[in-house]
Amino acid sequence: MSTQNREDAELFARLRSLWRDVDPVPASLVDRMIAAVATEGLSEEYALLTLVDQPLGAVRGDADALTLQFSDGTTSILLHVTRTAGGGHRIDGWVDTAAAAIELRQGERVRRVSPNDAGRFAFDDVPAGFASVRLTTVVGGEERILSTPQFEL
Repeated sequence: MSTQNREDAELFARLRSLWRDVDPVPASLVDRMIAAVATEGLSEEYALLTLVDQPLGAVRGDADALTLQFSDGTTSILLHVTRTAGGGHRIDGWVDTAAAAIELRQGERVRRVSPNDAGRFAFDDVPAGFASVRLTTVVGGEERILSTPQFEL
């Protein structure tokens, strides 16, 4: 090792020692950083698992109106379900991103609507049974799809 390199190494060692004394690393920093890295993307992973497994969420109850919210971390859908006088249901929905199409799926039956500029959409006369909502967005020329888990009306 040359004399210059040795002097540089000694200087850096003294600087490290100085900063360790003046401004030490917090004791919990390493653990907090490991936790932050481990949980990065956790909500996206949960949304993907939810989309794959399609668990059923019961919406039936004594209330006349129910509110459901679904999100994949970047897009959220809010659904307000009410019972109509005819025994069916009305679903009013809001989406927080520009959506190209929104589908209500009940078995083989698929109904499509487009949201207005404020992200609002609605489905009238929805029969009782299992349903899910599928949202198609186009971001930067790339098509993205968000599907809610099935829920029971």
